[in-house]
Amino acid sequence: MNMFGTELTLPNGVTLKNRIVKSAMSEALADAQNNPTQALINLFGQWSAGGAGVLITGNTPIDRMHLEHAGNFVLDPQSDSEKVSALVEAGQSGGAKILAQLAHAGRQTPEAINPHPTSVSEVQLALPGYGAPDAATDEDFAEVIAKFVRSAKIAQDVGFDGVEIHAAHGYLLSSALSPRINTRTDRWGGSLENRARLTVEVVRAVRAAVAPDFIVAVKLNSSDFQKGGFDHADSVLVAVMLEAEGVDFIEISGGNFEEPTAYQHASKTGSTQIREAYFLDYAAAIKDALSIPLMVTGGFRSASVMDAAIEGGKTDLIGMGRPFITDPGFVRKLLSGEIDKAPAIEQAFPPADKLPRGAVLNWFCTQLAIAGATGQPDLSMPVVEGHDRYLAQIQRATEIHLDNRAS
Repeated sequence: MNMFGTELTLPNGVTLKNRIVKSAMSEALADAQNNPTQALINLFGQWSAGGAGVLITGNTPIDRMHLEHAGNFVLDPQSDSEKVSALVEAGQSGGAKILAQLAHAGRQTPEAINPHPTSVSEVQLALPGYGAPDAATDEDFAEVIAKFVRSAKIAQDVGFDGVEIHAAHGYLLSSALSPRINTRTDRWGGSLENRARLTVEVVRAVRAAVAPDFIVAVKLNSSDFQKGGFDHADSVLVAVMLEAEGVDFIEISGGNFEEPTAYQHASKTGSTQIREAYFLDYAAAIKDALSIPLMVTGGFRSASVMDAAIEGGKTDLIGMGRPFITDPGFVRKLLSGEIDKAPAIEQAFPPADKLPRGAVLNWFCTQLAIAGATGQPDLSMPVVEGHDRYLAQIQRATEIHLDNRAS
């Protein structure tokens, strides 16, 4: 049997049926009230039937004023518990565990949703479409912590197997870790211990509020890949802090909106192949510092590479995203030996520098919507067409969100 097909028991005693995890993707398939649509529920049913050990929801905000985008499914007291429960049941239907990825977008909240979002500082995102943030007060941080706890308890009540606290990719907790963004001189800034305080206190409060067998995981950048940002040495130290708070596993990724390393795309040029598992080298030092399981997300495709990563002690869990869109049943095929490599349709796409910014990511997001509605993606769609359709989808979702909020 492949190593990625073996069970893994987490520190809290929960056993995962295999090591392959559907990592969070930007699904953008919520309705006007930010509840799961039937399309999103259908997708989680397909993915669970496809054989993955764990499914993690896309960015699931704890605060309706701090969305990643208007299409997010939100988990708060306004959520429709029947629709959320249907999502959970679909995700568990094939034997997978399902986690809600709880997040606060911070300064990466689109300006149309909140022109002055709460952030760790007043340092503005260097991209169009994002407003000037307000630096959080002590009271704001207390409210953020309370909202993470509130959403985690709701997740537990509706049947999720756990939550993943999103402290990566430049969102609020991630930006607090970054000395480039976190310019504070109080107890929330300066030293690494202070910059990690918000993430640590969120995790500590969530862990204390939920049952021992409820999974609590954290997504953490291995590095922001920006000069003066959160770096790899800091990441190792923060991972150790999080282990001490009772985390069941840590997922390693990297980058943020300004430096989108986690969403990188290249194309084959001559004999040069896209490098698989591009965060694995960073993960090794973190893995060595921990006794809890580590999950690495980004670029895995070949069964041999996945097995080598686990056998070599570099990771315990394999996080994947795009192959689940291309073929929701690929995990079952990998486990049976029917295929030896996950779908990698992006390798046939034009190079990133020949496409609009974010075009490949947006094409995949369009495919999510199509697959949720029809049961399968449209892989013949040109990349730029998929990109344009996604931008239009987000524009419509934003208009509906604002109209709904105004009413």
